[in-house]
Amino acid sequence: MSGDRPLALTPAMEAALDRWLVTEAATRDLSPHTVTAYRGDLLAFLHFLAGHWGGSVAPSGLAPLRQTDMRAFAASERGRGLGARSLARRMSAIRSFLRWISDREGFDLSAALSARSPRFARSLPRPLTPDQAQATLDRVGDHATPWIGARDAAVLTLLWGSGLRISEALGLEGHDWPFREALTIRGKGGRERQVPVLPVARDAIALYLQICPWGHQPDRPLFRGIRGGRLAAGTVEAAMARARAVLGLPASATPHALRHSFATHLLSAGGDLRSIQELLGHSSLSTTQVYTGVDDAALMAVYRSAHPRG
Repeated sequence: MSGDRPLALTPAMEAALDRWLVTEAATRDLSPHTVTAYRGDLLAFLHFLAGHWGGSVAPSGLAPLRQTDMRAFAASERGRGLGARSLARRMSAIRSFLRWISDREGFDLSAALSARSPRFARSLPRPLTPDQAQATLDRVGDHATPWIGARDAAVLTLLWGSGLRISEALGLEGHDWPFREALTIRGKGGRERQVPVLPVARDAIALYLQICPWGHQPDRPLFRGIRGGRLAAGTVEAAMARARAVLGLPASATPHALRHSFATHLLSAGGDLRSIQELLGHSSLSTTQVYTGVDDAALMAVYRSAHPRG
């Protein structure tokens, strides 16, 4: 997009975009964050077309769209510095909108939709080994203020033992305790899932609550900050950063790496992808399939080190 002020969308296109976003949010159970991202993707594309074609475009005006227009937009975005991964996501949202509006308006956009998305190398998660994860928990728990060490260890035990996102763990309330064998978690897009809670995690939380200055209060957050408010993710991240520095772990050893560890350790133990997808709360199996790459990488490392011809 040029530095000029983008042309405004036509009222009909504004209405169509809003209708599509509502439909996507309802049928695909999208989070508000994703809906906002999709809106930004489509606004970037429609504003580009307005400049590319010399005027704002109505829904029916998309009928002449061709593969060359899609390529021109992709080239423009790359020229502005958008990475291949972000552009691929942006093009996916645009294709979804174009399929929807072509069905709604009754024209064929198959030529435009045939444009390929940019390829990018999907980065593999970098989980911790079981020994590294345990050493991290032990180190985090060794704090000058015992209740803070117990709190941080309890949070990280939940991430590793139940595959929670850090936001999900810190969003737990006092009334969620005591835990049963499974815990109901509301994740991205409002999707609910059941996750297992191991006895070691329940024990860690019980110890934290026993020595926490505020104890257990059902109407307050389960995990409390130094002044009694909800514990911030940055505090847990800082605690893990200190632990990895002492243990000599790589910078990838973050709280989220413990969630990756949960998935890869289950996969290595024979867990099936569909079950792991449910436990992690992934909306798409393709998101979970990245862990097979982690497992394959580990197997190849063993092969290369052990095979006589390696």
